[in-house]
Amino acid sequence: MASAFLGLRTVIYAAPDLIYAKNWYSGILGVPPYFDEPFYVGFSVGGYELGLDPTAKPVDGSTITYWGVPNIEKAWEHLMSHGASVHSGIEEVGEDIKVASVKDPFGNVLGIIENPHFRAE
Repeated sequence: MASAFLGLRTVIYAAPDLIYAKNWYSGILGVPPYFDEPFYVGFSVGGYELGLDPTAKPVDGSTITYWGVPNIEKAWEHLMSHGASVHSGIEEVGEDIKVASVKDPFGNVLGIIENPHFRAE
């Protein structure tokens, strides 16, 4: 039986200061938003969407979304240089898979993962 799900598409982060959040994410992602309105800003990243919602509230300890990166150390340094703070440091979780997470300036937890065994379809 085929799955009724197509896979993950969008993650939405709280952005209480939407202009600052839009500029911050434009800086770390290296792309401008494809959708930019006062009620929502959307970025297209590797076939997925990062949405910024000015009415959402960050909740620590909730689900962490991991963004794939080719080199976790470089991605970590890039995030830190843009003002992210440590949530959990880089750790190898087995079979050359590395994960880490940071807090963005708005309190959202942003995970990164280097996984040489997984390719998005």
